[in-house]
Amino acid sequence: MSKLTIVRLYHDLLGTYGDQGNAEVLMHRARGRNLDVELVEVAPRQSVPTSADIYLIGGGEDGPQTAALEMLRVDGGLHKAVNGGAAVLAVCAGFQLLGTSLPNQDGVAIDGLGLVDASTVYTDDPRCVGELFVAPVDDDSTALYTGFENHQGRTQIGAGMTPLGWVVSGFGNGLPGAEAGARIPEGIVSGRVIGTYMHGPVLARNPELADRILASVAGVLAPFSDDFANGFADERRLALPK
Repeated sequence: MSKLTIVRLYHDLLGTYGDQGNAEVLMHRARGRNLDVELVEVAPRQSVPTSADIYLIGGGEDGPQTAALEMLRVDGGLHKAVNGGAAVLAVCAGFQLLGTSLPNQDGVAIDGLGLVDASTVYTDDPRCVGELFVAPVDDDSTALYTGFENHQGRTQIGAGMTPLGWVVSGFGNGLPGAEAGARIPEGIVSGRVIGTYMHGPVLARNPELADRILASVAGVLAPFSDDFANGFADERRLALPK
């Protein structure tokens, strides 16, 4: 790979919880392996490039989420990129808009982008807020993913979808998986597309997940040691309620 290109989408709209930091983590860990990497910022109403390697979408409020959804739908660039094999990390509002349906700012169900089989609803239950601990489904490099969640939506993933992990503590998607019995899934994985409710930013708290995303587009990664990142991740895992 001559150059790794990361696209940060609409972080002026969907950057409420610091999720734009995920781009910095990916660039840091890529450069630590001597990979040539560039960050492309896409502002609202700018065209979404279709040939980048990784696309990042963050969290935000209902109004900005609906606006971002409509712009992405009209633009079509993200769909073309995913169909071409690009990786996506979408957090919270970004995760919801990737699905088949979600509420708009008035609580009315609207169509999502349809990039993953997931539907989001609002309930009268208390808001999902607090630390989130997740047992990864397809990552043997770490015992837990961790993050901070803050969302009203509950997301049902389709029977053929794989969650990013299973909730150990917290809310996650907030609804049992279609084939999961009483287990509560967190997020979704569909090919190279990952959705999650974990803020933090999630990649700062989970360097293994950052490397998983990098490896999905760059292939086998060279060894890289970051004691600060590893120590922070371990400290957050130790906060799991006993």
